[in-house]
Amino acid sequence: MKKTAAVLLLFILLCTAGNIFARGKEEKKSPKPQKVEISGRVRMVGNSPMTSLVISGENREWYIEPEEQEKLMEFQQQTVTVRADEYYYDRVFANGASAGRQYYIKNIVIIAPQIPRQ
Repeated sequence: MKKTAAVLLLFILLCTAGNIFARGKEEKKSPKPQKVEISGRVRMVGNSPMTSLVISGENREWYIEPEEQEKLMEFQQQTVTVRADEYYYDRVFANGASAGRQYYIKNIVIIAPQIPRQ
């Protein structure tokens, strides 16, 4: 009886695990970064400790790479124009459905406003 119950439980666990992994899809990264010029408001999104600095444009948000955030930190809640390399990830929910595309920028050069002198 115990052996049958153990085999049945193992069978159920394997079937369940197989479905979970079969549904998942790999998140896809853009083929290569593109040079772009972006204008938008610099703002912080998320909750501590998982916050991100973004530039919010008219139709898109660009997440700023953590090592680049210091360049724009002093411009929070201001509109800036930057040149940068843009790439994206096609995000996927655990059930395999698309969660949309998330854009990132790196190698940022600030065009406007001018960096304040200290």
